[in-house]
Order: sequence, then structure tokens, then C-alpha cells
Amino acid sequence: MTRALIINAHQYYDWAKGELNAHLAGVIEQELQAKGFTVRHTRIDDGYDVQEEVEKHQWADLIILQTPVYWFGAPWTHKKYLDEVFNHAITGQTLITDDGRSRQDPSRQYGSGGNMQGKRFMMSLTWNAPAAAFGDQRQRLFAGSTDHDAFQHIANCYKFCGADILPTFSCFDVVKAPTIEQDVKRLEAHLNALIPAQAVTTEAEEALV
Repeated sequence: MTRALIINAHQYYDWAKGELNAHLAGVIEQELQAKGFTVRHTRIDDGYDVQEEVEKHQWADLIILQTPVYWFGAPWTHKKYLDEVFNHAITGQTLITDDGRSRQDPSRQYGSGGNMQGKRFMMSLTWNAPAAAFGDQRQRLFAGSTDHDAFQHIANCYKFCGADILPTFSCFDVVKAPTIEQDVKRLEAHLNALIPAQAVTTEAEEALV
């Protein structure tokens, strides 16, 4: 496992220029490269080629989504990206073959027709919400749900295609009470706990993949 794709889903607004998500994507890249990974990037706001994105997903062992939280989800451009990439993938029978069910074998479960087995997916989120809003039944809005629960719909797209889902990382309260230096240290620790160092792949070896 030596290849990683970082998807930066930030969508530009005058009040959200994307510096934090770009910084965190850079931290993730540095940490992964130090572990021996070759890293590729997609920045959705810069535009993309759908076939190339499918190929990047085929190439990658690890896919990390870095995104701000806009109205309790990723920016709408990320939903468009997922629709286009995975629709193209199922048409081409690449990342996924079908939904997994079979009339000949009723025991086969919905969501078992993916081709991304062995790949892993992680989300890194930036919230205005404070950490205290999550995991507490007394909180009115999330009522005990976690930050990962709130983004399960995105994780399920990858799980549906066969990938394993890693625990979510979140920066909280980034507008009202940011603690970026501490957040970066937590992110580094999160990655170190989940992802062991890899054998370094040379450029020549990578060209043969």
C-alpha cells in the first residue's frame, strides 16, 4: 500500500477562500510522503476529467477526502464529482460492477458488488460546530451522533464500491475558536495511528505500475 489520492473538495466563496483545507491537504501529503507514499491530488474547484478521476481511484490504495462542512455536508460540487466519477465507473465496470444482488443467489447482499477491495477511504473535515456538539445525547442538533455519523452518506459511496472506511478526522470550531496548530498535531497523530510507514517506491518502480 504505497499510493494515495487526496481529494480537496473545498468550494470557493468570498467568506471561505480555502486556505485551511489547502493547508490540511498539504499536511496530509507531507505525512504520507514521509511514510513512503506516492501522492496524487484532485482539487475539485480547479476542474477535473471524469475518466482521469476514475483512473486515479483505480491507482490509489488510500483515498482521503479533505473538505469543509457547508450546511452539514460537503460542498455540492463534491456530490457532483461523486455522481460523475462513480456513474462512469459502474458504466465501465471498473470501481464497481453492480449493487451486488443476484436473482440466482438471494444471499448476496446489497452493496457487495464493488471492486475496490483492499483500498481504504478516510475523511478529514473542517467544522464551525464545536466538538461538544457531537457524541452527546443532550445536544439538540446531533443528539448523540458523531462527526463520522454526519458524513456516513459519503463513506457509504466508497463502502458500496468495496473500500474499507477509516475513522474520520475533524477540526472543530474553525470559525469562532480556531486551534489550528493543535489540530495539525491531532491530524498527524491520527494518520500515524491509522497508517503505518510503507516501503518507499522509487520513481522508476512507480512508472511500471
